[in-house]
Amino acid sequence: MGAVIRATSSFYHTPAFPAESGPDFVNAAVFVTAKWDAFQMLAKLHQIEADMGRIREKRWGQRTLDLDLIASADMVLPDFETHRFWRTLPPEDQLKKTPDQLILPHPRLQDRAFVIVPLAEIAPNWAHPVLDLSIMQMLEALPQEDRDAVRRIP
Repeated sequence: MGAVIRATSSFYHTPAFPAESGPDFVNAAVFVTAKWDAFQMLAKLHQIEADMGRIREKRWGQRTLDLDLIASADMVLPDFETHRFWRTLPPEDQLKKTPDQLILPHPRLQDRAFVIVPLAEIAPNWAHPVLDLSIMQMLEALPQEDRDAVRRIP
């Protein structure tokens, strides 16, 4: 058996990230339950990307499809110290360094409107297990300009 999709957000038109890394994106969020652990889930997501023609050549390079595992309930992987390191990594170092392991929740989800806006539709009360903030609190903390750049596709 596979996964069960419990909720899906609307689709959103968002600027490419990082800026000028390609054409604008379409983003959405999905809440899924499965018997797989986080590592198996990530492997399944990467397999779907590969099946759809994605070739991983460059970090944050152009891509046809990008499926990310943002969080898994209140799990913190691999540990709080490693999470803090990646969460606080200066922006100029984020292009140069890539984690060699799964980091959950995604270390910069709270900074990215293209993640938070769709998540606010399907999991507004989910609490970040490290920051102890809900999705709605993280959304409210984002600059208005960032939120406005994420536009629902009618």
